Amino acid sequence: MALFERDHDIYRDRDALREDYQPEELVGRDEELRTYQGALQPVINGEQPNNVFLYGKTGVGKTAATRYLLEHLKLDVAEYDDIDLTVVFSNCDGLTSSYQVATRLVNEFRSETNQISTTGYPLGAVYEMLWDELDDCGGTILVVLDEIDHIDDDSILYQLPRARANDKVAEAKIGLIGISNDFSFRDDLSPKVKSSLCEQEIHFPAYNATNLRAILQQRADVAFHDGVLNDEVIPLCAAYGAKDAGDARQSIDLLMKAGDLARDEDTERVTAEHVRRGRRALERGRIKEGITGLTEHGHLVLYALLTLDLEGEAPIRSRDVRPRYTRFAELANRDPLVPRRMRDHLSELAMLGIVSVTERNEGRRGGTYREYALDMDVELLLSAMAETVELVGMHDSIEEHVDDPPVSATLDDFE
Repeated sequence: MALFERDHDIYRDRDALREDYQPEELVGRDEELRTYQGALQPVINGEQPNNVFLYGKTGVGKTAATRYLLEHLKLDVAEYDDIDLTVVFSNCDGLTSSYQVATRLVNEFRSETNQISTTGYPLGAVYEMLWDELDDCGGTILVVLDEIDHIDDDSILYQLPRARANDKVAEAKIGLIGISNDFSFRDDLSPKVKSSLCEQEIHFPAYNATNLRAILQQRADVAFHDGVLNDEVIPLCAAYGAKDAGDARQSIDLLMKAGDLARDEDTERVTAEHVRRGRRALERGRIKEGITGLTEHGHLVLYALLTLDLEGEAPIRSRDVRPRYTRFAELANRDPLVPRRMRDHLSELAMLGIVSVTERNEGRRGGTYREYALDMDVELLLSAMAETVELVGMHDSIEEHVDDPPVSATLDDFE
């Protein structure tokens, strides 16, 4: 008897719900696609490409729109004999410097037997190698840097868009497409970089429930057999997705998790209960994964915000989180980070979807600032932060959320 047998009762093509699936059409992004297509029009005209900067939260279609349009652009360019288009796509996750990005780009153009080391060269020497590779390639070259906000310095973001104007290349027309999940990344760029990189800006807002229903229906039509999904499944997945920052990826993952639960239980249909249970399972996994990846100070910042939120102080500004964070760092025998680095951790928590951010503008007197609040279940957060609570001690505000808190671990003399 076979231990594994194929099961096709629920799914027709489960891969249609995976992250790497590219639908034939993108739904819910008509306006952004029109703007983006216009920004890429110079390529098909044989002109110098625009530099394009895309920004918006995770899961709102920035990367999907880029891949979709560039695939069409490559097909359409093939109809013209006088255009030679090369697209280089690089995700900057794990790259923290212009040196690392430039090295990766050099290696993208080189054979496996002619790769350069990621260390040991002056930055200027790596740039010279990059200019040589770009000119040897020639034609129109679009360099896509996804998650561009991971780069700590902006040298490469100035050098690439200005390479032709600064006589670094003669044969290549270079266009840079930067994609960022961090709304504040653009504000931190130097003026000279901002004027080059942000030549054409496109903001991708969060999807609403209507957008998400259309996206989910498009995927479901391919992924599931007819009649398998109960009527409330897609609206419920879309509603949860709209609540969770309008993230299409999370909505699609939820639909797949619900389908997997139904398949594992050998049921004939996917129901709303499968969606609810799937959401709880995904949320636990997402919180655990996100928090596990944080640094120790990231944990301390989150613990500080959690206790302030439970005391009714949130939404709260970073400057008001700082005293609590500083105290927790001292209790953990750690040197507190400077305010800017502490704010970076708050931004990272927001990017992970653990913390929500509200922009405030009080005009000339108050200026513009951000307020932070928790956007996750308290018990789930605490279960993932057990080591931090043990290291710092248990704050009064979390006692009722922890089963049988040890008296010795409570911060009785806190502040």
